[in-house]
Amino acid sequence: MKNLFIKLTVFVLVTTSLNQIAAQNKSGYKLTNTFHIASPGGWDYIAVDENSNRLYVSHGTQVNILDKATGDSLGVIANTTGVHGIAFNPELGKGYTSNGRLNTVSVFDLKTATVLSTINTGENPDAIMYDAFSKKIITCNGRSKDLTIIDPITEKVVATIPVGGKPETAVSDNMGKLYVNSEDKNEIVVIDMLKYTVLNHWSLLPGEEPTGLVIDLKTKRLFATCDKLLVAMDASTGKIVGQLPIGEGCDGAAFDASTNLIFTSNGSGTVTVVKENNANSFTVLETITTKKSARTITIDSKTHKLYLPAADMEALPADAAKGTRPKMVPGSFQVLVLSK
Repeated sequence: MKNLFIKLTVFVLVTTSLNQIAAQNKSGYKLTNTFHIASPGGWDYIAVDENSNRLYVSHGTQVNILDKATGDSLGVIANTTGVHGIAFNPELGKGYTSNGRLNTVSVFDLKTATVLSTINTGENPDAIMYDAFSKKIITCNGRSKDLTIIDPITEKVVATIPVGGKPETAVSDNMGKLYVNSEDKNEIVVIDMLKYTVLNHWSLLPGEEPTGLVIDLKTKRLFATCDKLLVAMDASTGKIVGQLPIGEGCDGAAFDASTNLIFTSNGSGTVTVVKENNANSFTVLETITTKKSARTITIDSKTHKLYLPAADMEALPADAAKGTRPKMVPGSFQVLVLSK
């Protein structure tokens, strides 16, 4: 009887320890809110203005502005047909949208959401960003396979940089280099933002069809979301230093520099959470269930909340051709909020 008691005690202690370790290995994130947007239209990127309480959601022919805490509507930026992304220049108090079907950037006032002007870009501007180092606005133009570099003060295009493939997303090292995912070439293109020239083409293989891209400025590591694979790359040399499995249909990534967590938004209905242990060691912590179609993501670095646009989708007919996308259920567009 005494031996049985000892064995049971040991079993309980070991099980408790394993459960505690498992809990420590979780990110703590879960779905905590859903913001509903009734208007129709597709979507792409979502962005947080961390100098305000505003969340910007690309939505067909407009950008919906929400209160990032409550989801209440704060306004709309209209006439942004085919809008993909939103960028901010806090120094000038201006925001920018990349309007894919218009081949333009809309410039708007961050306080009033009033559109101030439009700027012509390359064909089908997709992702858009503000590079604090060069103080330029950059669009990744999918159809013309180049970058448009805009001076936000003069609102003039100062350079067009061919990248040899379809640029999907770009990030800056804040020291003069820009890194661009080339979706159809399976590579990272390195840009010199002082000379506006291409420095390198770095292969991401075995990673294919890269979409999301984030950078850890401390460790100089790039994280590119590819087809069911997250590729970690040395931003100094282009060497691949890690490969981790992620969910299917990923179209975005977010990085929390304070916790060294990478989040991939998988359109199959999950978020994969990866821990950067150090510059050359990475661990998949967990997979969080979200909603099918939640394929893009952003993070608020102040609150650490994650935001993912999504919608309910109609079932495909049995005879649907391969590759056919399901239609969105009218009125079901929403933003999922994940937090601890």
